[in-house]
Amino acid sequence: MDNEEECPPLSNVCKGGPNNDDEDSDGWDEMEVSGEQTNCLFCPLQFHTIAVALDHCRSEHNFDLLVLKNKYNMDCYSYIKMINYIRLQKPDPTILTESSVALWEDDVYLKPGEMETWLMYDFDDLGSAPSTPHYAIDGKTPISNLNFSDLQRQIQELTMQVKHRDMLLENYVKDMEKMKEVTRNIVEAGDLGLKKVAHNINLAGCDSSDYFNSYAHFGIHHDMLNDVVRTESYKDAIINNSESFSDKTILDVGCGTGILSMFAAKAGAKKVIGIDQSEVVYKAMDIIRENSLHEKIHLIKGQLEKTNLPEEKVDIIVSEWMGYFLLFEGMLDSVIYARDTYLKSDGLMLPNRCNISIVGICDIERYNKLINFWDDVYGFSMKCMKSEVLKEAFIETIPPEKVCTDPVIVTEIDLKTCSVNACIFSSHFIFTANKDGKLTAIVGYFDAIKYSFQLDLSHRKHIGSKQFSFLRDTIDLKKGDVVEGTLSCTRLTKNLRGLSFFKLKHEQNLKLNQKYQENSKKALYATHYSNKNISVFYENFRNSDFYENDTKDGRILNFRDIFGSTLDFVHVY
Repeated sequence: MDNEEECPPLSNVCKGGPNNDDEDSDGWDEMEVSGEQTNCLFCPLQFHTIAVALDHCRSEHNFDLLVLKNKYNMDCYSYIKMINYIRLQKPDPTILTESSVALWEDDVYLKPGEMETWLMYDFDDLGSAPSTPHYAIDGKTPISNLNFSDLQRQIQELTMQVKHRDMLLENYVKDMEKMKEVTRNIVEAGDLGLKKVAHNINLAGCDSSDYFNSYAHFGIHHDMLNDVVRTESYKDAIINNSESFSDKTILDVGCGTGILSMFAAKAGAKKVIGIDQSEVVYKAMDIIRENSLHEKIHLIKGQLEKTNLPEEKVDIIVSEWMGYFLLFEGMLDSVIYARDTYLKSDGLMLPNRCNISIVGICDIERYNKLINFWDDVYGFSMKCMKSEVLKEAFIETIPPEKVCTDPVIVTEIDLKTCSVNACIFSSHFIFTANKDGKLTAIVGYFDAIKYSFQLDLSHRKHIGSKQFSFLRDTIDLKKGDVVEGTLSCTRLTKNLRGLSFFKLKHEQNLKLNQKYQENSKKALYATHYSNKNISVFYENFRNSDFYENDTKDGRILNFRDIFGSTLDFVHVY
């Protein structure tokens, strides 16, 4: 104890005075810490104590030694390795704090380098918190970076959950308002309620994501561009009437790949605005630049009803809006919106008139190949498969010699004056057989007219890509026989882009009924045959087979398809 009292002063110890006593050696180490400068682990700054250096590393370099100790379950040996690793490798502190494993596990880092004051720090005592919390001067409790990161993550997750629930709640409120409006209209209109609801069209408020997504794939655009009759008709109508397009502002509704926009630019248009909600519009932008037309053509991604265009008014509206059976896809509503909102009073529309026609087909060879095929398959009956085939509408090129009735126009649309109710109509028609044969299918097609933009069945070698479906049973016809019916088309209340239509009458009250809905994966059509004494009832249906009891003799009749659909959900042969 006397030797301890005679311990030399601090200045002599710092000069390296010898002392072989273990306890005195320990005391010498502690005094060394107080006298040596501590270099920051990550920058050139020096500090009088390690405690100050630790605070500096925590605040300036986001390096919290306590956080690392807890994260990697470090002991004093791990601490020594870490200090030596930092001195040798000189890593960014972010790498140390964000790494999932300790980067200094190699024992090579146990060997110290030059004199290092950090190795004299009592690492085992780090984290020995007092019994009461430490408060900063401003009264706030400090937290570690690890806890702070966890809190930030939790706050972000909770914020996202709140936003998502707010969005769901907002959608629920909108849906409730729509339901109230539909119910109110039905109650007020009585039997005409469904028609009145169909008249109140607002595509901006309906979910059309499936519709627009169907146009994102290149396949449908290849099919449309490969339709020579339609595409060349548009080209001729635009290029051959360049005087109407010269120095004009054009709006291309549903521009797709931009083919009509490029026709208009080549015809001398001053400016062309193309708009499309589908992702294909980004490819269209590349196509426009590829053809050096980007100075004339301006493409916009968005839904027309929700987008403010850069021009207040345009001189001409062009659009390849016609779907199968003309009205499929419900794009007519967008064209009418464009006309009412952006077209000048003396502006032009291309096309400006359209009509829908139907005609009977006699093609027993095709009928046998696709329908009667199932009667005998390698000696086995597979007639139950017929119902599946009859559900599908077909898109085919039909030789004109297969036409067995005179065509009938069931509706005409003037694009300059029509309203969105143009797709709601009922038309009585009469087919007249122009030769003997078996009626196997009904075909629907359309004419779009502007500057000779018309499809003439009698002068073309084939009826290109018309939609049709087979009858469940063929109908024998003699030249001069008539098939009478009514074609009715209405909107679906749940899907504004969907339509339902078709009724056909023949001898003995033969009836065919069709259901048409846009979002299905296959044609939702059905035909129903019934005799005079059979009670008839049926419901709206979707993706299902429906049957009906014959109250006279107990037979079960299968609903089946008759009319056409789109390439999205039909087989192409």
